[in-house]
Amino acid sequence: MFKEYLNIRDIIGPLMLLQDVEGVTYGELAEIKLASGEVRRGRVLEIADSRALVQVFEGTRGIARDNVKVKFLGKGMEIGVSPDIVGRVFNGAGEAIDGGPPVIPTKFLNINGNPMNPCARDYPKEFIQTGISSIDGMNVLVRGQKLPIFSGAGLPHAKIAAQIARQAKVLQSGEKFAVIFAAMGVTFEESNYFITDFKRTGAIERAVLFINLADDPTIERIAVPRMALTVAEYLAYEEDAHILVILTDMTNYCEALREISAARKEVPGRRGYPGYLYTDLATLYERAGRIKGKKGSITQMPILTMPEDDKTHPIPDLTGYITEGQLILSRVLHTQGIYPPIGVLPSLSRLKDKGIGNDKTREDHADVVNQLYAAYARGKNVKELAIVLGESAMTPIDVQYIKFSELFEKLFLLQGEKEDRTIEETLNLGWKILGFLPKTELKRIKQAYIERYYKAWNNSPQKSME
Repeated sequence: MFKEYLNIRDIIGPLMLLQDVEGVTYGELAEIKLASGEVRRGRVLEIADSRALVQVFEGTRGIARDNVKVKFLGKGMEIGVSPDIVGRVFNGAGEAIDGGPPVIPTKFLNINGNPMNPCARDYPKEFIQTGISSIDGMNVLVRGQKLPIFSGAGLPHAKIAAQIARQAKVLQSGEKFAVIFAAMGVTFEESNYFITDFKRTGAIERAVLFINLADDPTIERIAVPRMALTVAEYLAYEEDAHILVILTDMTNYCEALREISAARKEVPGRRGYPGYLYTDLATLYERAGRIKGKKGSITQMPILTMPEDDKTHPIPDLTGYITEGQLILSRVLHTQGIYPPIGVLPSLSRLKDKGIGNDKTREDHADVVNQLYAAYARGKNVKELAIVLGESAMTPIDVQYIKFSELFEKLFLLQGEKEDRTIEETLNLGWKILGFLPKTELKRIKQAYIERYYKAWNNSPQKSME
């Protein structure tokens, strides 16, 4: 029997402070029963001496100090898992909302997970194909990697997230692959878009969705990514599947942390976020990876919107310290009508070289990426100079690089929302665009690859663009 407490000392916002409690632990679940018979849920946020601070999931409206009974359940927040969880849609409380039968769990797992021994980690080294050239070609996603997408208000990160979830795959046949998609603080319209898109395209058959709406309890927004990662760990390390976890939007998650921190009257850090923001984000991001002796892997693609497109804002700044690179969406490319508007030059995948090459993608991949990057960067720089000095001051080869940069954006970066390119198609397209440059300019590609793949297109890319 669990002991019931009546001794509430204070109620502040969604928080309730109890005194004279015994044996209560951090993160323990609580059951709050009102005089009307309504039962609400809560979680212990802090323990000090004989006092416990509880956050009520559904809020404290209608709760008075003398009309509730609080019972601590002796366990943390858990989620039931089984192989049948794939293909289902859940809310922020872990309850199925797709109208299907209840999931019969084979076990219950604490959503905070278990720490991963650093010595047991294996190095990420296998390629994941997303079907998007600007990722697969230029900023490769590797199994076990953490590669966030930095977006901004009004940019199509939701479409990109849905497209990646639909198209992502591992190239080796016979290996199980699934996508865990967690949406935090989204509107009903966004939620409906994700669910409808997954069901319409059939991607739901290999996915698990967790949806937390903007008007759902804040504490659920904190729990959703942890639920998603717990399911990912189960499928990866017990069912031997390769899992891609997409978390959107981490900015909403951090705002929820700030709201809880303010209610607890903690000393704020940068821009009002709690001082432990870095540590909290690390507890999520570091759950990605590979374990020696395990067939499965967990790869993460967190998505966050940068307030005012500011990369120095605490959320993208701290995320960049923890993760292995970032994909940055460009507002300039977006206004030019280029989808997906991934800015290649400021983006980075630190594990790119580990996931490409012979037997992984193709032998010429690294050289093609380096040459495309160098030529595109030079073309953009020359274009900026031409605005100041005029095109007449440019050399013929400078003019050619300007046209190359335009071709790169309109042929390589630009692709349809439903266009799924293989890595072969992406690399062949790269060679096609490089064909606009003279062979003498391909200084970053081995001569053997030039002889094998290069074709002189006689400016045909320019004609096709026109």
